[in-house]
Amino acid sequence: MIYVFKTSVSRKVQAEKLKPHIDKILPEAKWNFDLEDCDKILRIDSDENIAPEIISLLNDHKFYCEELG
Repeated sequence: MIYVFKTSVSRKVQAEKLKPHIDKILPEAKWNFDLEDCDKILRIDSDENIAPEIISLLNDHKFYCEELG
């Protein structure tokens, strides 16, 4: 399943700092940030329901994160 999140991650360096944390939660998932998009989209391809964990992770790192649906 593809999960799509609107975030406040706006720079590549910010995404790179989040990478080890996302990889730890979702070691098998494919994911990427689209920082060119006006909503700074985070897309995650995962079989697990990961929305609450991802939102919490980004919020803990002081980023806005909302699942789009």
